[in-house]
Amino acid sequence: MDYKSVWGAMEECQRLGLTKSIGVSNFSCKKLENIFSFATIPPSVNQVEMNPLWQQKKLREFCKATNVIVTAYSPLGAIGTWWGSNHVLDNETLKEIAKAHGKTVAQVSLRWSYEQGATFVVKSFNKERMKQNLQIFDWELTKEDHKKINQIPQRRFWLNEGFISPNGPFKTLDELWDGEL
Repeated sequence: MDYKSVWGAMEECQRLGLTKSIGVSNFSCKKLENIFSFATIPPSVNQVEMNPLWQQKKLREFCKATNVIVTAYSPLGAIGTWWGSNHVLDNETLKEIAKAHGKTVAQVSLRWSYEQGATFVVKSFNKERMKQNLQIFDWELTKEDHKKINQIPQRRFWLNEGFISPNGPFKTLDELWDGEL
């Protein structure tokens, strides 16, 4: 992978005014450190799988320290996609917290992402769910809620096995994710 050349071309696009910002997706701390070693324009965002069941604590801390915005894709587990699951919406801890607040599990998950300082990408064509997604700003999770969420076992759902190849730059999942599984 020639990160330096690709990043240089992205920086040129920003210098030419073709884009306001440039960023990355699915970059580990190690891959971000690599970009920072030569970037003249640092990445503004790192879009990664993030939800209460895959919290990305180490990566979020690194991004916060380097002023990279974390954008969570699949904050609800990517239901209906070829790789997603219902694990987030079916999680008993999140259901319990939702019930206590009179909210949906989706609202709890989105509120959690928001309280982590992340932006997030939600996908719905359902007008009612879109309205519900916006109803996360008039309440907060409690310290006890955060404690419960922090105890949820962590698991990445999208491993990206398609990027693994004996002839490619990533021969194992550990190489792809730099040990951040």
